[in-house]
Amino acid sequence: MGSLPHVVEDFMGVLQLYSDGTIFRSKNIDFNMPFIINDNSVLFKDSLFDKNHNLSLRLYKPISNQIPATSFGKLPIIVYIHGGGFCVGSRMWPNNHNCCLRLSSGLNALVVAPDYRLAPEHRLPAPMEDVFSAMKWLQAQALSENGDAWFNRVQVDFNRVFVLGDSSGGNIAHHLAVRLQAGSTGLAPVRVCGYVLLAPFFGGVTRTKSEEGPSEALLNLEILDRFWRLSMPIEKTRDHPLANPFGPMSPNLEMVTLDPILVIVGANELLKDRTEEYAKRIKEMGKEIEYVEFEGKQHGFFISDPYSKVGNEVVQLIKKFIFEN
Repeated sequence: MGSLPHVVEDFMGVLQLYSDGTIFRSKNIDFNMPFIINDNSVLFKDSLFDKNHNLSLRLYKPISNQIPATSFGKLPIIVYIHGGGFCVGSRMWPNNHNCCLRLSSGLNALVVAPDYRLAPEHRLPAPMEDVFSAMKWLQAQALSENGDAWFNRVQVDFNRVFVLGDSSGGNIAHHLAVRLQAGSTGLAPVRVCGYVLLAPFFGGVTRTKSEEGPSEALLNLEILDRFWRLSMPIEKTRDHPLANPFGPMSPNLEMVTLDPILVIVGANELLKDRTEEYAKRIKEMGKEIEYVEFEGKQHGFFISDPYSKVGNEVVQLIKKFIFEN
């Protein structure tokens, strides 16, 4: 008789991969943070955007539109892509929900937060394809006469769309930017004006100094490597183009036109060096990119506490980016 299946990959009990290929996902997660149902400034609801993969998104709309985020007097649209190493996370997790509430009220914007298929059941590039599908859904709303009522053209500006990705969501946002390129003409009349990358989850075979440095409170190199093992195409390394934008097999971005990018990272993050190198390389190519580093902060510092003092600073930084683009 063969041995019983045993755990070969374990992410804090939330996700477990067994030796026979079966997967366990816990439904009882201690998030150790409040779930803000309503801060009395934002409405939210869910909508199915991909019937084939049963994927939904959550919409957030500020109740008041008295202080428009742009001089156009309409609500800009923020597409929020959650993190989780491509393996965990959801629009319904409290950190993502609270963050979207804060973005909607703080930026006076309509926020669109799509889910995407997770690894290891669905390895890369599935998340990239799902987020692109969400962007096509947004385009369909712009083209429809009978779409969702929250996308009323009098209130919402389809010409002022910004994509914000956290961690693995930042990785997805980068690949979306490369796919759509400047002007995002393939999404017309939707116009993406810029991308905000919060500590994008990039990798590489060669270690960086920050990766080999002290572990964070909730993140270490073992967890990062596990996420890559579970999410990458089988038998591919961390230098795969979907992990490393500047790897040996990655496309040359010199001739790729990109919309403006704002990159934000904590100085004490394991991903800090890769994030800084990304911004440096993109800027050297002559593309418009701004790099902002928050001293003493670790991974997820904005997502985990978006209503904090530093959270307010991040919101103001993003608001300035929206005004200028």
